[in-house]
Amino acid sequence: MAADEAVAAGGLSIGINYGQIADNLPSPSRVSMLLRSMQVSKVKLYDADQNVLSAFLDTGVEFVIGIGNENVSAMVDPAAARAWVQQHVRPYLPSTRITCITVGNEVFKGNDTDLKDSLLPAMKSVYQALGALGLQGQVNVTTAHSLDIMGSSYPPSAGAFRPDVVPYIQPLLDFLSAARSPFLINCYPYFAYKDDPTGVPLEYVLFQPNAGVTDPTTGLNYDNMLYAQVDSVYAAVQALGHTDVDVKISETGWPSKGDPDEAGATPQYAGIYIGNLLRRIETKQGTPLRPAVPIDVYVFALFNENLKPGPASERNYGLFYPDGTPVYNVGLRGYLPPMDESDATRTVRTSGAIHFLALIALAFVTLVLS
Repeated sequence: MAADEAVAAGGLSIGINYGQIADNLPSPSRVSMLLRSMQVSKVKLYDADQNVLSAFLDTGVEFVIGIGNENVSAMVDPAAARAWVQQHVRPYLPSTRITCITVGNEVFKGNDTDLKDSLLPAMKSVYQALGALGLQGQVNVTTAHSLDIMGSSYPPSAGAFRPDVVPYIQPLLDFLSAARSPFLINCYPYFAYKDDPTGVPLEYVLFQPNAGVTDPTTGLNYDNMLYAQVDSVYAAVQALGHTDVDVKISETGWPSKGDPDEAGATPQYAGIYIGNLLRRIETKQGTPLRPAVPIDVYVFALFNENLKPGPASERNYGLFYPDGTPVYNVGLRGYLPPMDESDATRTVRTSGAIHFLALIALAFVTLVLS
């Protein structure tokens, strides 16, 4: 099934990361129309932007919102967590479908010990704040991890977390299990190919026909790297005593442009990767280890983001240019409306009303806590 056929059949099962590290992106109200024209039903943010949440009122689109790493330590305080939920979650429900909060992103990739120590207490505070508002079960609490938390990922059955992160991951998994929340992982087969383009078969990372790799322990055959990466995480989670935590892909993508030393960063390969991934998702395919569980994926990213730091590839993961033009063709036909003054006025009014409600909620929480 092609991506455009999937849309015609009733919408895309894939989620999309909507990053905003740029100074040339269309307004959230226009983005809302773009995503709805594509029948995208799941969006992930890296913050809780009120303008975005307001633009998606009554659209039925499901949202993952985020608490940035810079705010994680503050959320350890239960009062701060309650205030955050009151201001950034409560005013939008149920009109905007917020279903998950990520506390931090790739926390264990850095060397900030205080941040690592604060992560789980912060998650627990946010979870308890949701419970106080009767929202537990409606809104999950989790965090997203970089794949470099893995000490071993090959073969997939030997997947294991790095020894230095196990003391953090073990209690975090216990929390996720009790809260019935997923384990989120950011997986980029592109990184493996870029680091070793002569040793990593291109067909294996692009979901193209190939003999695959057989896990000598399980006998399971993997015809693509992404599924092998996910199953290695499942193995690592199981090694810490949990078979009751779902693994979901919070980011994956392929850059359409890069620096001279970034092999494979082309529109052609990006289109092949995303197009083949879309086809597999629309068939509700699972990984070899969990064939009955359709993979749950958020593609990175909606737009090219021109202010992202780092190599050129970091600014070129988008499905679309800021003007709404597709970077490459995978059958995702969306409509980005032109800027309309009346639309902008409606957006400002709606955002203002929601912002007013959020301020009232915050004032109420402050009054109660004082």
